[in-house]
Amino acid sequence: MLDMELIRKDRDAVATALTKRLEVAEVDRVLDEIQHLDRERRRLISEIDGERQRRKAEARAYAQAKRAGAEPEVATPEAGRKQIAELEAELDEVQSRLRTVMSELPNLPADDVVPGGKEANRVVKTFGEPPAIEKVRDHVELSRMLGLVDHERGVKLGGSGFWMYTGLGARLEWALINWLIERNIEAGYEFLLPPHLLLDTAGFAAGQFPKFYDDVYHLDKQSAPRGQFLLPTAETAILGAYQDEILETAKLPLKVFAYTPCYRREAAGSHSDERGTVRGHQFNKVEIFQFTLPEQADAALEQMVSHAESLLEGLGLHYQRSLLAAGDASASMRKTLDIEVWMPSTGKYKEVSSVSWGGDYQARRAAIRYREPGGKQTRFVHTLNGSALATSRLFPAILEQFQQPDGSVLVPEVLRDRLGTDRLTPR
Repeated sequence: MLDMELIRKDRDAVATALTKRLEVAEVDRVLDEIQHLDRERRRLISEIDGERQRRKAEARAYAQAKRAGAEPEVATPEAGRKQIAELEAELDEVQSRLRTVMSELPNLPADDVVPGGKEANRVVKTFGEPPAIEKVRDHVELSRMLGLVDHERGVKLGGSGFWMYTGLGARLEWALINWLIERNIEAGYEFLLPPHLLLDTAGFAAGQFPKFYDDVYHLDKQSAPRGQFLLPTAETAILGAYQDEILETAKLPLKVFAYTPCYRREAAGSHSDERGTVRGHQFNKVEIFQFTLPEQADAALEQMVSHAESLLEGLGLHYQRSLLAAGDASASMRKTLDIEVWMPSTGKYKEVSSVSWGGDYQARRAAIRYREPGGKQTRFVHTLNGSALATSRLFPAILEQFQQPDGSVLVPEVLRDRLGTDRLTPR
């Protein structure tokens, strides 16, 4: 959520930033409504305060007259309660509308983030070279040849968009997860295993609700009267775990990570670059997260990107890093850098990690703050998150980049002890 004070003080700067994501007319309309509601809110607060002060004075005069045995010249205190109640009801309505409109506004993109969609994304780094493969097999064919993934039984169990790892495929997936967990611990992140069912308040705090409310799996109201959903990413759970807390300044940056399956209502594409385990309704991901002081955020973003890239480099995979344009990044983030792994079968790169800086946008929604030592006022922390990494895309990238002419696949060196082999061979 944006800072109301910033909109009051520098509407033009806010409008300029928002036009990287929204049409100018839409920005003007929304900001006009927000400022109108803000003026109404402040007017009502002032009127209520004035009315309360007047009623207090009248109540004192009424009581004094009664004690003196005189006939009071003012109305009874009860006479003013109805008017105050009506004003408070009006204030509640205005504040509710203001909160709704504010919650629908996206974050302000950082200065170096350009407007536009995917076409405006910019590659800023490339690691290694695409492997030279004479006859490329895609990961779906390789996984079937090697007996690693059972797509048919996955569909039988869950429907379209699901799969089941089998044999060495299941072991490879689990080896990847464990290796990522160990590497994140080595990098100083605390390991969390959060619930997979979250309250709707966590979705709002992360900025996913209300806009993307229909993109997740919800429990019915009878089963979950408070509102619950299956987490779409561990980012939502980590942020939600610290809602309404004041963090100790000395402990910032606070670095945590979680492994979870992720559940999403995503259309499982039939295009060649969406097949297999590349896109589905359930997939595994390890997510890193940092809560920082505002002045720590730049260094934290650089550190998280470097760490995520070191994981791909440790596996020996060719990848690139892209700075996303405003229209292609999450609405709750100020800046996002995608780390994209090379898929030889399609000649395209696929995102395996998005590392993002949210500024204080999520912290405002979640009321996560810090207090300077000896200070009284609190300020909002900054939040950063990133995949480290999404294994459902690492898995096919390993198969495709390390495939051999005979149909076998070399196992990345860092995983060989875990699998007990250096090569996956056709059954």
